Amino acid sequence: MRAAEQALIEYEIAVETFRIEVENFSRLHHQKLGPMYARLDELDAQIAEARAARTGDPEDRRKADEARARVLPMPAVEELFHGWMDGDGLFPEAAAMLTEQPVRPPQRVRPSAEARKLYRELARKAHPDLAQDDAERARREEFITRVNGAYARGDEALLRELAEEWAKGPAPVERGPSRSEELYARLEWLAQRKEMLTLVAKELEEGAIGSMLRLAPEDPDRLLDEIAEQLLADVALREQELATLLGQ
Repeated sequence: MRAAEQALIEYEIAVETFRIEVENFSRLHHQKLGPMYARLDELDAQIAEARAARTGDPEDRRKADEARARVLPMPAVEELFHGWMDGDGLFPEAAAMLTEQPVRPPQRVRPSAEARKLYRELARKAHPDLAQDDAERARREEFITRVNGAYARGDEALLRELAEEWAKGPAPVERGPSRSEELYARLEWLAQRKEMLTLVAKELEEGAIGSMLRLAPEDPDRLLDEIAEQLLADVALREQELATLLGQ
């Protein structure tokens, strides 16, 4: 039973670590590369408009109108919050903005090696699945929520503070012998939990951001730099094409 519990906890840590990387990559991708994509859309519109003005072709005019419409599309309600909330509600930086607190977005896709070490140690010690009763589970869930937030931001100092806080808290109670019915129910719960985590992991891996992260598993932050370099090259080519059409 203990071996099965520890295996599940390690799996949960791996899934949660990847989820945080996916969320951080998504936010940093939008923050760092969003302006470049917007610039490309604007250049595409200007190129289409210049071509339509030169040819007078109704089809070129239609394409120009479509390109211009893509520059500033009317956002849907959910798009107004893109990058600011997930299934658990507002991201910390969004909540901070609404409450006039300092905004602390992630600086990297993957937190530092020391932050990852601290996070894994805390997750293994304070995981809610090790709770003996509802009160202990609630305490652990609240604590792990703070640990996850600190890890997502790569805040090593806060993770160290949380480690000290946990060390001062009540010691975990050792689990006593369980009756066979309780043991069977626990094993069944563990199996269901693993199945659910497998589905979560698959969804993360098969998503657009997860697929991009798999292209650079060792250094996802470098992948953002490589994409930025490619986008800058694309911008330069579009600017050259526009200048040619305008006779500059």
